[in-house]
Amino acid sequence: MTTTLRPAGPLQQNPDGARSRTYDVCVNSRRVGAVELGTLPGSGRGAAGVIRSLDIDEPDRRRGRGTVAALAAEEVLRGWGCDEVTAAVPADAAVALRMATALGYTERGRTMAKDLTGPPPEPPGHIEVRPMTEAEFARWVVRSGEKFARSWARHGVPEERAGAKAEASRRRLLPDGLATEGAALHVAVRDGVPVGHLWTGRAESPCGEELAFVYDIEVVDALRGRGHGRALMLFAERIALRAGDRRIGLHVFADNTPALRLYGSLGYRATHIHCFKPLL
Repeated sequence: MTTTLRPAGPLQQNPDGARSRTYDVCVNSRRVGAVELGTLPGSGRGAAGVIRSLDIDEPDRRRGRGTVAALAAEEVLRGWGCDEVTAAVPADAAVALRMATALGYTERGRTMAKDLTGPPPEPPGHIEVRPMTEAEFARWVVRSGEKFARSWARHGVPEERAGAKAEASRRRLLPDGLATEGAALHVAVRDGVPVGHLWTGRAESPCGEELAFVYDIEVVDALRGRGHGRALMLFAERIALRAGDRRIGLHVFADNTPALRLYGSLGYRATHIHCFKPLL
């Protein structure tokens, strides 16, 4: 039996260069599932491809259909000029995670989330958390963009694409700077000296869930390990609860062990594993 992909709709091309298309997974022309493919903004040679979803109907599972469909999806993305494929796999999908590992995918990061219950946490007593000023924002947005690009470059994204990704994220998430609706940027201060910052807002999870989100948190290098990061994370919960949210999420790179420990100790749990694979 032959497993193939058959277009289930027209190719969608966005103004930002991203494209997407849905395919039926077929065995000898019989539909047994579906896969949705896309690219990140800035398509063309060297674009990053995305397997947005891959589902095989229950009667046809455990027969290798998903593995063959994933390999066929990679071929489609190669034809689109992609040199990398990414996928967000639900953290509790053990079979899909095993398949991704077997196909050569590597974990790059995780989406984590926490359900919020009870009253908002009390404000941290040892630091003051105040809104970021325009002058601080002007400095932060440059430094943050550079850090964002370096982080992605360190995790396998080509430098040029990492820089473009940083700029695209800033335009999309903070189009009006500090005045961007739903965004909040704060500075942590101790004894009159800034010791860190926090950027919160709202986001859509890989499964389409709307939730409060911690986009960026950073503590001055020399002052880490003193509870400032924990205080800022609790402040983020306070912001979310005051806005009426009952769930908060974040993204963390898989090799950021201190952050993973902190988030785990605060009750965050992985919801999706973000994997990638070079398309040679």
